[in-house]
Amino acid sequence: MFTLLSGKSSEAERRERGVNKGDASRNLFESNFQNFIADELHFSSCKLLPDNLNHLLRVSVPQRHLSGEGSHRHILSTIKFHMQPDSMSQLCTHFCKVIIIERLPSGVFADPFELQQLLERGVFADVAVFGDTNLELPSVLSNRSAVEIHMNVGPTSLLRQKLEISVDLPLHARYPPLDDSGYSKVEFGEPDLFLSCSMEGNGDNESCLLMPTNDRTGSRAGDVVWRIPSGIRAHTAIVSAVTFLAASISTILIVVTSIFYSDSKSCNNLKES
Repeated sequence: MFTLLSGKSSEAERRERGVNKGDASRNLFESNFQNFIADELHFSSCKLLPDNLNHLLRVSVPQRHLSGEGSHRHILSTIKFHMQPDSMSQLCTHFCKVIIIERLPSGVFADPFELQQLLERGVFADVAVFGDTNLELPSVLSNRSAVEIHMNVGPTSLLRQKLEISVDLPLHARYPPLDDSGYSKVEFGEPDLFLSCSMEGNGDNESCLLMPTNDRTGSRAGDVVWRIPSGIRAHTAIVSAVTFLAASISTILIVVTSIFYSDSKSCNNLKES
């Protein structure tokens, strides 16, 4: 069963706040994530819709996978909305937008500057990053973050009873801790999905937020796992020794070169005099 809610934050206000909403001290654990969603989307009751629309909207994520190589990847998601035809006649909308909230696991981050470029190119209607956005921190020193994406949907799309959108979110891996296997596994859960519609009724306009139920009859994508290369703990002593040896040899070469250059310059000065 879905819930009908009202959003009080306007699009202009959201854009003024910018893409980066980073707060390194705010760790988005499961226990407080629902409070985070409620605070960000400003939930309240929606008066322009009846309360008995129990199965108006269902959603499924049939496809979800990673693309790319190395520490820079894209997570690609296909999202399908299914609307009941009898209930859609009750929705008198100006426009709607799909809101996707991607909870990023520890060890992965989205670059706010890269997302800003996608926003300016019109790939997203709006986008924001919450939580820890310090791009330089390794995994062990960073907190989790979340990305909120808005994509516009025309009202005629809802009348077709089915809506399918594709989301391409660029991600980057942080430096993982050492592991015996040489890889650090990062697992992605399904995103949180909402549909926000500008409603019209009795001369009043209101932004209503719909929380769709999961469509258990449709296909579902499997878990997405990113295996991030990390150093092997057993190799620590060897790597440290080789690094120390290379640094020592480099230092000696620099010192010898400096002495040789200084002596050569002094000899040339004596000859000229």
